[in-house]
Amino acid sequence: MQQILEAITSGTATAEDFAALEVPTSYRAAIVRKDEVDLFDGMDSKEKDPRKSLHVDEVPLPELGPGEALVAVMASAINYNTVWTSIFEPLSTFGFLERYGKLSPLAKRHDLPYHIVGSDLAGVVLKTGLGVHAWKPGDEVVAHCLSVELEGPDGHNDTMMDPEQRIWGFETNFGGLAEIALVKSNQLMPKPTHLTWEEAASPGLVNSTAYRQLVSRNGAGMKQGDNVLIWGASGGLGGFATQYALNGGAVPVCVVSSEEKAEICRRMGAELIINRSEKEYRFWKDEQTADPKEWRRFGSDIRELTGGEDVDIVFEHPGRETFGASVYAARKGGTIVTCASTTGFLHEYDNRYLWMNLKRIIGSHFANYRESWEANRLIAKGMIHPTLSRSYPLVEVGQAAYDVHHNLHQGKVGVLCLAPEEGLGVRDEEKRSRHLDAINAFRGV
Repeated sequence: MQQILEAITSGTATAEDFAALEVPTSYRAAIVRKDEVDLFDGMDSKEKDPRKSLHVDEVPLPELGPGEALVAVMASAINYNTVWTSIFEPLSTFGFLERYGKLSPLAKRHDLPYHIVGSDLAGVVLKTGLGVHAWKPGDEVVAHCLSVELEGPDGHNDTMMDPEQRIWGFETNFGGLAEIALVKSNQLMPKPTHLTWEEAASPGLVNSTAYRQLVSRNGAGMKQGDNVLIWGASGGLGGFATQYALNGGAVPVCVVSSEEKAEICRRMGAELIINRSEKEYRFWKDEQTADPKEWRRFGSDIRELTGGEDVDIVFEHPGRETFGASVYAARKGGTIVTCASTTGFLHEYDNRYLWMNLKRIIGSHFANYRESWEANRLIAKGMIHPTLSRSYPLVEVGQAAYDVHHNLHQGKVGVLCLAPEEGLGVRDEEKRSRHLDAINAFRGV
C-alpha cells in the first residue's frame, strides 16, 4: 500500500508504473458487521451511535470482474446512507447484499458477513477488468454511486430505471470508505484537476442527486426566474441545490437553522433566507397532528421575501417534518421534488392543496450516468463548487458519521483514506486560485 501511495504522490509515475504495481491482498476499510445488526435494538434513532458500529478492519481484496476497476481511494465522504447503514435503519443493508448475491456468481462476492460502506471516492485506477477500455491504471478519477446491470430493456432510456439499479457502497459491497474500492468502470469520471483529493471526493453523490432533482428533465426541470424553496440550503445536498439555482438563473429561497448557515448561503450568493430557528415553526402540534396554521405562516413568510410570489419548485429532502408545509408552499401548478426523508419516511400532507391547485410531486433518486457526468463536468469547469467543511482520517470514520447523524456539520464531511493529509492532489493551481473563495465557502463554519 505504501508503494501505491508513493506512486500517487510522486506526480511522476506513468501508466506503466501503475500497471506494474503489486496490488495488496488485503486493505483497510470501514465496515459494519452482520453479527452486530441487533446492536441498537430498542434504542431511539438519535441514541444509536455510529462510532460503535463502524469499524476500520483489514479485509481481503475482492476478485476483479469484467467491466470493473480497482481504485486506490485517496479520499471519500460521508452521506446519509452511511449513517443509515451504521445504525441499521430503516433496515439492515445485509438484506441488500443477500439479494444482490443471488443475481449471479459475480454478484455473490458482495454477500459477505461484513459490509464495506461509502458512496463517494476520489483516487487512482489500479487495475481494470476485461472489457474496460476507457480507463487505465494511473488515471485520476472520481466515482458516482450508480450501479446497474443493464441486462433488461427498462434501464436503457434512463439507467435509474434499471430493475437492478443499486447504490454502490449502500446496496452493494466494496464501497469508498476504504483504501481500495471495487467499482464498475462506468462509475468512473475524471477528477477535477483544481481540487484536492478530499474536495474532489465530496460532491459525488449529493451533487449528482441535486442536479437530477432540480435541473434535469427527469426532475423539476428548473428554468430561469423560478423561485426555488430549498430546505437545508447550506447542507451537503442543499448547498448544491442553492448553487444550481443561482447558476441557472433561478431565485433560491434558502431555509436554514442558524445564522451561521445563513451566512454560508450569502457567501454562495443567495439573498432570500429564512432562519427557521428564529421563526420557530411548529409544523406538528404533536407527533400525529399537523398544524396547517404553521404552513400558512411559513407561506406568508416566503411571499414576504419574494414580493408576493409563491415558489415554483420545492427542493424536498427532510421528509415527514416538512412535507406538509412543502406541498402547501408550492404555487398553483408548482412542483415538489423529493429525494429523501431524513426526518421520517411516512409523509403527511393535505391533498386538497395538491389536487385542487394542480401541483405535482416528483420522486427523484440519485442520477443516471449522463446526469452524473454533467454534474461532475460543472465541478471541473469551476461553475459548481464542493461544499466540504472538514475531513477526518479513516480511523475516525465513526465520528464523521456521528457528526452527520446529529447534524453537527456543515456541507459535506470528508474522510481521508490513503491521503496522509489534506491539501494534496491539486494539478491546476491557476484554476484553483480563481475559485478559492468559493471552494472554501464552507470551511471553518
